[in-house]
Amino acid sequence: MENETVNVRYSNSQREARRHRNPHRAPQNYAPRHSLSQHSTNNSYTPRRNSHVPQQQQHTPNPPASPERDYDPESNSSPIIDPNARPKVRDHFVAASGEFVGTFMFLFFGFAIHIMSSTRALETVGTDAGANSQTVVFISLGYGFSLLVCAWVWYRISGGLFNPAITLGLVLSGGLPWARGLILFPAQILGAVSAAAVVSVMFPPSISMVNTLLAPGTSIAQGLFMEMFLTCLLMITVLMLASEKSKDTFLAPVGIGLSLFVAELAGVYYTGGSLNPARSFGPAVASTSFPGYHWIYWLGPALGAVITSGYFRFIKWLNYEEANPGQDSAGEPHHHHRPRFHRHKQ
Repeated sequence: MENETVNVRYSNSQREARRHRNPHRAPQNYAPRHSLSQHSTNNSYTPRRNSHVPQQQQHTPNPPASPERDYDPESNSSPIIDPNARPKVRDHFVAASGEFVGTFMFLFFGFAIHIMSSTRALETVGTDAGANSQTVVFISLGYGFSLLVCAWVWYRISGGLFNPAITLGLVLSGGLPWARGLILFPAQILGAVSAAAVVSVMFPPSISMVNTLLAPGTSIAQGLFMEMFLTCLLMITVLMLASEKSKDTFLAPVGIGLSLFVAELAGVYYTGGSLNPARSFGPAVASTSFPGYHWIYWLGPALGAVITSGYFRFIKWLNYEEANPGQDSAGEPHHHHRPRFHRHKQ
């Protein structure tokens, strides 16, 4: 009897060791052939009822079926959300709140760095901030890295768009439902206005310092098409890295932030480097100063988003993946994917 008890304990310890090596393995109920109380009265044993079913699943009722959420019957993890399910009103509200907070944080730090760089340029160099190349680099870094960080933080909540033009491009390309786009648009505008208002109160220089204005010698038509092409770079980066899922999608915020940095380097001096109607609208409202050509900062990014989304649909229709295949492979040899032929025994 003592030897049998030791064997039972040793078997249980082995089973626990296997469970630690493979935590996803369901625990098995072990029923010893004899217990200490039964050994003296009855040499037979009765197996446990439903002993082949894990203990944690015997008394767990099946959850109700739902068209939007399903449960994994093999674990007690959180429900699996169907990506094709119709979003609820609560989901739209959460996404809108995330877009408001994300847009506020993105532009708050962008405006703050912009004001600091311009103020220091005026104090040290004594020239116009826009004419100083170092100031342009600092301003571009401020907006680019602010977008990188905020997009990486909020993309799980709302997608990390923070831009009505990008929202329009995603809707036209099929990456975002129309209902979600209409809900995110006012959240982005309110976030931009709030960020400009808070910066105007907290920082001594005037918020008009971050207004998007055309440089001397730059015509309205030139500014319009500059904004269009600058937005095209940002839009195609969002579509190919974030909207189009691949193995490098988790690094999409890095590419998006760097694309804004590059676009800002080219556009800060000539147009102010908007690429974002909310970015231009917020400071204009806070400073109550609207230039007569303010409309180009809405039409230019919108045209860039429309053109880029049209090109994206075009290459998707032509199955661009087949033009340069294997870009998302892990480096396996191609012969691993060849069909295997089996000989039939006669």
